[in-house]
Amino acid sequence: MLIFNKHFLATQSSESKKIINDAVEVVNDEIKSDRVGYYKLPTLSLQLIEQLKEIDTSSFEQIVIMGIGGSSLGIKAINTILRPITPHAKEIIFFENSDPLTITENLIKIKKEKACFFLISKSGSTIETTSTFKTIVDYCKIDMDADNNRIFAITDKGSSLSVFAQHHKFHEFNIPDNVGGRFSVLSAVGVVPLALAGYDMTKLLNGAEGFISRFFEGKEDHLLEKAYSFYENSKTQSINVVFSYADRLEDLTKWYVQLWGESLGKIDQDGNRVGLTPIGIIGAVDQHSFLQLVIEGPKDKSLTFINIEDFKNNLLVPDITLYGIEKTNFINNKSFNTLINAQCEATMQSVIQSGVNTDAITLDFISENNIGELIVYFELLTSLLGAMFKVNTYNQPGVELGKQILYKNLENS
Repeated sequence: MLIFNKHFLATQSSESKKIINDAVEVVNDEIKSDRVGYYKLPTLSLQLIEQLKEIDTSSFEQIVIMGIGGSSLGIKAINTILRPITPHAKEIIFFENSDPLTITENLIKIKKEKACFFLISKSGSTIETTSTFKTIVDYCKIDMDADNNRIFAITDKGSSLSVFAQHHKFHEFNIPDNVGGRFSVLSAVGVVPLALAGYDMTKLLNGAEGFISRFFEGKEDHLLEKAYSFYENSKTQSINVVFSYADRLEDLTKWYVQLWGESLGKIDQDGNRVGLTPIGIIGAVDQHSFLQLVIEGPKDKSLTFINIEDFKNNLLVPDITLYGIEKTNFINNKSFNTLINAQCEATMQSVIQSGVNTDAITLDFISENNIGELIVYFELLTSLLGAMFKVNTYNQPGVELGKQILYKNLENS
C-alpha cells in the first residue's frame, strides 16, 4: 500500500479546475485513441511472462543487460529494490555507459556458459549498446549462430536490431510502437529479463494495473492536485527534488530523473521553454549535503519525500555507551528502521517549517505490488504535467540532436 500526504495548498479556482480537467481529457484521449501505449502495459505484458515460459532458460544463472537510459534504468531500479525480498534472484550485470573502466570491470564477471545476454534498444542502433555488445562478443568468444539460444533482443518491430536478431535467430521481443523508451519498463524491456531473473513480475504488473484503474475511475485525485501544484509554481519552483529514505530507492530516483527531464524539458506550443529540473537524493546521507541548500538557499525547489514504513529488518543499535559521547545513548536499543524514518520525519518537518512545498509517499513495506504502483504513479504524473505544459511528453528532440552531432563527429574523425 502507498500512502500519500501533501504539505502544500491546493488551489481551488475555476482556472485551476479547467487546467486539471483539460489535462485529464488529454490523458483520457491518449489511452482511448491508443496513441500512447504505456497505460495498457500492465495488462498486455502478462502474456510476455507466458511466452517466456516456452523458452528453456534453466541453464542461465547470470543475466547480462546491454542497454542505456530507458533500456536499463527501470530494470536496474526494480532489481535493486526487490532483490532483498527475492533472495534467489539471478545475478544481473549491467552494461550501460561507454566508460572503458566500468566495461572492463564487468567483462571479467561474465560466466559465458551460465549467462544469457539481453541486447535492448528501442531504435535498434543505440551506439553505447551496440558497442558494448561487440565488445562482449569478442571477449566471450560468442558465436552468434551457435550461441543464439542465449541471446535476447528487445527492440521495435522492424528495427535494424530486429533484422539482425532474425538473421541469427535470436530470441526476440518487441516494444509496442506507441510506447516510448523511458515509459517502457513495464513492456518486454523490463518484464522479460526481470521475470527470467526470478522476480514476480505478475504481482508487479497487477499493482501497476490497480493504480491505473483507480486513477481513471477518479479515485486517485491527489495526483491531479500535485500535478497542478507543480504546474502553477513552475516559474518560481522550477526544481523538484525526490528525497528517498532508503538506499534501495537510489536507482528508482535515477529512473525518475530521466522520465521527468526527458519528458517535460521542452519548448511548448507557444515557443516557451518549460519544464521542471529533477533531482534525486538519498536520506539520511544527503541531509549532510543538500539539505542546507533547501533550507536556506533559493526557494526554487519543491520536495517529494519517499520512505518505507517497515523494512522487515529488526537490526538494533546496541546498548553501548561511548565515553564522551553519552548524548547519543537515546538511540540505544532502537531499530535502524525507527532511526531512518525518524530522520525522514524530522527533515520533512524542517523543510515544511521553512516554507517549502512538500509532499510525501510512504510504502508500508517493499513489495512487488507497491513498486508497480509507484512506477505508474510517476508515469501518470509526468503525462499530466506534460498535458498542462502543452508539450509533447513522449518525444526528445534535444537528445536526438546530440546523437546526430556525435555520429557526424565520429564519422569524420
